Amino acid sequence: MPPIVLTLLSKPGCHLCDDAREIVAEVIAALGDEARAPITVDEVSILDDPDLLEKYSDEIPVLLINGRVHNIWRIEPARLRAALLKEDPC
Repeated sequence: MPPIVLTLLSKPGCHLCDDAREIVAEVIAALGDEARAPITVDEVSILDDPDLLEKYSDEIPVLLINGRVHNIWRIEPARLRAALLKEDPC
C-alpha cells in the first residue's frame, strides 16, 4: 500500500491550526496498527506560497489527504479516523 500523505495548510499564530495539528496527531496515534498504510504528515504555511495564500487565506486550517481537501477550519476526529481506515481515503 502506498503511504497516506496528510498535509496541514496553516499559518503562524492560528489557534485553529494549533487545534488541527493536535487532533491529527491524536488520531494517528490512536490508530496505531489499524492504519491501512503508513501515514506521513507535512505542514505547509500558506504564507510561504502565494498560490496557497490566495486560495486558502480565509479557510485555514485545511487538511489535505493525498493532495485532496478533507476538511477546512475544524478537523473532526471521527471523520478523519474513518477516512484513514478507508481503502481510498480521499
